[in-house]
Amino acid sequence: MQLASGRAPLFPLPMLLAVAVFLSTPLWITQAGLYQYLALEIMIWVLFAMGYNLLLGFTGLPSFGHGAFFGIGAYAFGLLQHKIWPNLWFDLVGAVVVTAVLGGLVALFISHRRGIYYSLLTIAFGQVFWFIANKWSSVTGGEDGLLSIKRLPADLGFVSFDLASNNALFFFCLILFALVLVGLWRLIHSPLGRIFSAIKQNETRASFVGYNVWLYKWLAFTISTAVAGLAGAMFAMAQQSAYPNVMSLQTSGFVVMMVLIGGGLVSFWGALIGATFFILARDLLGAYTETWLLWYGLVFMVMVLFKPEGIAGAWQAWRNRPRKTVATSAAATGGAL
Repeated sequence: MQLASGRAPLFPLPMLLAVAVFLSTPLWITQAGLYQYLALEIMIWVLFAMGYNLLLGFTGLPSFGHGAFFGIGAYAFGLLQHKIWPNLWFDLVGAVVVTAVLGGLVALFISHRRGIYYSLLTIAFGQVFWFIANKWSSVTGGEDGLLSIKRLPADLGFVSFDLASNNALFFFCLILFALVLVGLWRLIHSPLGRIFSAIKQNETRASFVGYNVWLYKWLAFTISTAVAGLAGAMFAMAQQSAYPNVMSLQTSGFVVMMVLIGGGLVSFWGALIGATFFILARDLLGAYTETWLLWYGLVFMVMVLFKPEGIAGAWQAWRNRPRKTVATSAAATGGAL
């Protein structure tokens, strides 16, 4: 993925629009026939997808077991709350740290691989975590999941905010979402982000010019799992539970589909578009048919076959079309003169 030259803006217009749309949802979402919790769910999955896109879209590393780390974040948040200290900040940070540590351990074993071997190893490790969540019933609750996860208050010392309602939790998660969004945006436009991009374009050439490719692949995977862990912790707060299904291959496949159909391979905003499109399709199509995933799958197939750059790629092509037409006309006029 080629990054634009020059200094990137700190708060680009799409970022401001995304945050503004989420912020405004309490004003119009019920009038549109939807519900406020849907906006919270979309935001959580967008965060998960954008963290995953750091790995797939910007470093070119296809992980097909990433749902495991989303689930680890959810379980870690709940277990820290139940077993150690029911404090929101401790449990949130702890969930991110636990997920990043486990992600870093997995990355130690897979970062020397590439291509299909890398993907197969991510599936294998993902299945290991899923199996543990299913079978270690005394800790995880087994197939029933980890229940009774509380929405703890956000205590700032001088004031405390109750997050029991969906609206309060939504605004709290929106703040976290905006902070991570800015962090990921700055990361991909930093020297580290350019190294990730170089590895995606040509891993061998990147190593020849002196970059420690294994280290940067390890770092990309670990950062991506940390974001997945935060999204999982937010999901545990929203659902007030954690269950093995979120760690399954199906969940891992969903986030891949979100990134690809949204155009994450060509745009930072593709993951945001794809996750929003997926959740809305699930709810809107699911209201009419139980086979909504079949129809979504057909849309995905058509997109991959005819527009593999995804929705963001189609938008870029449409936006650049008039410029090409003008340039072609000018060239033709110049040639005639």
